[in-house]
Amino acid sequence: MSEPSFDLDLEQVEEILPRYAIEGPRYTSYPTAPVWKQSYGVAEFRHELGREDIDPADGLSVYVHVPFCRSLCHYCACNKVITQKTELAARYLDVIEREIETVREAVRVPRLVTQHHWGGGTPTYLEPEQLTRLFRMVSAAFPLAEAAEVSIEVDPRVTTSEHIAALRESGFNRISMGVQDFDPKVQEAVHRIQPVDETAALVDESRAAGFKSVNFDLIYGLPYQTVESFDRTLDTVLEISPDRLALYSYAHVTWVAKQQRGFERKDLPPADLKLRIMLHAIRRFLDAGYRFIGLDHFAKPDDELSQALEARTLRRNFMGHTTQAGVDLLGFGPSAISELRGSYAQNQRELGAWQAAVQDQGLATLRGHSLSEDDLERRWLIGRLMCLGELRAEDYAKRFGRPFGDAYSAELSRLDAMVADGLVIRSADGTLRMTGLGRLFVRNVAMVFDAYLPEQQKTGQPMFSKTV
Repeated sequence: MSEPSFDLDLEQVEEILPRYAIEGPRYTSYPTAPVWKQSYGVAEFRHELGREDIDPADGLSVYVHVPFCRSLCHYCACNKVITQKTELAARYLDVIEREIETVREAVRVPRLVTQHHWGGGTPTYLEPEQLTRLFRMVSAAFPLAEAAEVSIEVDPRVTTSEHIAALRESGFNRISMGVQDFDPKVQEAVHRIQPVDETAALVDESRAAGFKSVNFDLIYGLPYQTVESFDRTLDTVLEISPDRLALYSYAHVTWVAKQQRGFERKDLPPADLKLRIMLHAIRRFLDAGYRFIGLDHFAKPDDELSQALEARTLRRNFMGHTTQAGVDLLGFGPSAISELRGSYAQNQRELGAWQAAVQDQGLATLRGHSLSEDDLERRWLIGRLMCLGELRAEDYAKRFGRPFGDAYSAELSRLDAMVADGLVIRSADGTLRMTGLGRLFVRNVAMVFDAYLPEQQKTGQPMFSKTV
């Protein structure tokens, strides 16, 4: 695939920014979570797990949510439990063992796991022996395929040499580190003091231990960030040279993360400065040899994400961009989401509610959504835009048996302004190709194909972060 060009006219970008910097989904799922209902519960999830119209050769993906953190990062909107009470983690392990066993018993067609991922919270809040116990639980119930991707998110501030050794011994081969920003003033504002030396040492130790991929997460749009200050962070990041980079836009969602309200009295960069920071970072990554994977992901050319992009097998799910196209996902732990071929199912969010539900029923399904034929079709459309930056009419016709331009004439007409603004190139048959400028606003383009969004927007209730 050809690389998108980000040699953009900054004045043009800033001129159209007010029209597109609006609230919108990130499309880690379609339909998005606000559409899901509590009428989908444990019985529906059990039924979905018990489907037999599945090829045993198909892969499976597993996600484990470890919710605990030792301190609160003020930008964070993830589901977490801030605690120093280690007994909570011990009880969590007992409960998640029951959840894993229940799901395994309900699954009628066992499959090997091709992707195994832990997130949080802070998974390395757990002690090394607890990490080993949890991994054995999961892999005993859902064995790993040969050459499976086994990854974990860690906080360098609490991750020790003993953690690294336990993770590698278990079989983890990818490690993702939260960095966000190395600037001391920004770190103080977001309540996350993380020295460069500490992070670099953990990278060196991970590589020496045999992790084949080290990834960094960065955030732009945080308090006190400037192009110059973030450039210094980029100098350090590129010197360390992680294999993958995620450049996330700070999501100011105070109705979810109340601690963010303090930022409104601080120095959040305005939209035009936030845009300049993002563009500068993208250019630096490209100049350093990283490939733009999509939305907020970058990878070295020999990385599996780059290869999946080239092979058009890239997919997007709750873990971001992934190589695991067409793979069902089982989620364990509080708030975890399962994405199966016929539905989505989300666990109880609160730790206590999740524990009580699992102890009572073995499962903790809070809400979910059974996918209609229209859902499946639109999910495919949105996935092509988000992952590949294009939507070919001929691919649609082969898959769904009718002309794309006829089936989505109304949606295509709503793209007129985006075509005029240079975000999208639209062919006569309806084929859409995102420009470099359009890749910055891909969420806006995808929103045109979201059948549920118009009703959600009518409520006036905040649901999503800003698209840029």
